[in-house]
Amino acid sequence: MSQTAAGALTPESADGSGPPADNYLTHAHGVRSWLFTLDHKRIAVMYLVGILGSFVLGGVFALLVRTELIRPGPTIMSKDMYNHMFTLHGAVMIFLFIIPGIPAVLGNFALPLLVGAKDVAFPRLNLASLWLWMIGAVFFVVTLHVGGLDTGWTFYTPYSTETPSAVIPAALGAFVLGFSSIFTGINFIATIHKLRAPGMTWFKMPLFCWALYATAIIQVLATPVLGITILLLAAERVLEVGIFNPKWGGDPVLFQHFFWFYSHPAVYIMILPGMGVISEVVAVFSRKHIFGYRFIAYSSVAIAVWGFLVWGHHMFTSGMTPLAAMIFSALTFSVSIPSAIKVFNWLATMYKGSISLATPMCYALAFLFLFGIGGLTGLFLGTLSTDVHLHDTYFVVAHFHYVMFGGAMIAFLAGLHYWWPKITGRRYAERWGQLGALLTFLGVNLTFFPQFILGSRGMPRRYYDYAGLLDRHPDFQQLHVLSSIGAYLTAVAITVVLGTLIHSVFRGRPAPANPWGGATLEWQCASPPPYDNFASTPTAGDPYAVDEFEYDPAIDGYVRRSAPNPPGPCPVPSHD
Repeated sequence: MSQTAAGALTPESADGSGPPADNYLTHAHGVRSWLFTLDHKRIAVMYLVGILGSFVLGGVFALLVRTELIRPGPTIMSKDMYNHMFTLHGAVMIFLFIIPGIPAVLGNFALPLLVGAKDVAFPRLNLASLWLWMIGAVFFVVTLHVGGLDTGWTFYTPYSTETPSAVIPAALGAFVLGFSSIFTGINFIATIHKLRAPGMTWFKMPLFCWALYATAIIQVLATPVLGITILLLAAERVLEVGIFNPKWGGDPVLFQHFFWFYSHPAVYIMILPGMGVISEVVAVFSRKHIFGYRFIAYSSVAIAVWGFLVWGHHMFTSGMTPLAAMIFSALTFSVSIPSAIKVFNWLATMYKGSISLATPMCYALAFLFLFGIGGLTGLFLGTLSTDVHLHDTYFVVAHFHYVMFGGAMIAFLAGLHYWWPKITGRRYAERWGQLGALLTFLGVNLTFFPQFILGSRGMPRRYYDYAGLLDRHPDFQQLHVLSSIGAYLTAVAITVVLGTLIHSVFRGRPAPANPWGGATLEWQCASPPPYDNFASTPTAGDPYAVDEFEYDPAIDGYVRRSAPNPPGPCPVPSHD
């Protein structure tokens, strides 16, 4: 191995002489070399571009919805257009962004590096999952041009079997995206089982790998249920077979059982990988070994298993028996236990640590606050007596977004900033990164916290107009205005975030191999990594032995200590 001027380790030729090998970004050129690549890192980059594009599109829909709700009555769109906007916002954000987001981008890029492998177990299957995601995205784009979608992202029957909007193209898009998710899950399970580096036992794996493994179990077991449900919905519309529509002898509550049996585990597909990211970030930027490693690892698997048992809390007002409602309520409370274990272990890791407020750590701290609010407010929805009042109000909207945006999205940004120097070989401007994190935190709270108050006072979700309610609740409009201002602030924040990262690609300083002082295997190869990841198979050690690394100002990065020393702070560059 040789070291560049930027401090990055680069693999040399087999005999130790000659120029360093090229990296994965320069290994081949041309559009074809990207579209047909089998390199997990390039696939992750293409996923990143597509998923961020979907996020921007879904964000535009959200801004249009929030603009419409600034005042009662028609503002910028008709009621029918409003139904299309909030439906497409939800469908695009969930199926095209949040569900695939962390596994497809950060998981695809980092997992083989974290376990010391040259690629995932099935590279062609990995490429097929990307193509399926693209095809699913095309179906949603087609939906925009052939009548839109106005059912809500849940496709609830019987309305979805009768509406003239483009239900079938959207349903087919969700069906195809489900196969993409299944392929990714199969690949991750096989990679973790078969391709771990020598010395990497199950309890020497990074916790991000445990999170991806638990997520993959849900993807493989739960997603087929969604596929079957979507096909039944399409058959109902085309053949009128009477599965869900009571007009033809069907049962609409059956659809809800099928849908939520997948969609509540899907919540953990969204959040579990983010929890894995937070475990990595908290340990590195606290300069401490992760506290309670085994408890965090086991809690990921517990969440995956428990997640299959709690779908009924979405249906407390659908007419289930009191006994079934009590069982689902008790299970809902119990599923919070493994999540709480993670939070307490993260806090214990930070306790007396040498905490550095680098951009990834800023997002991790924001995650703890926002996800905490999301989790605690979920207790009100899991309680039978309060859920009857809060069901289908803005309280549910706020809770869901605190968990999904404040949890999954914030964790995605934490991981993206954490591995960005490894992905691109460039460092972003730290001050701008911290500013983006602060603005995002403020924007999320200003957008969604007023919605808790709106919901507790009776404002229903998905309503186009609240003029009739305004007479009894004159503060509805003020709260909607606050929420809309928060949405605009969040848009500004995301613009700063994306601008900072894009700027770094062209103007950022070269990144060293280990800019943060992490002990996991991905920091042992160059930034950006070579095409085959490692010149030779690495040997795994303790993934959280961060005290074995010390900062070297000559390369603006970390190197392994020559002798044991107490852990020091993780320097954060002060210049842009």
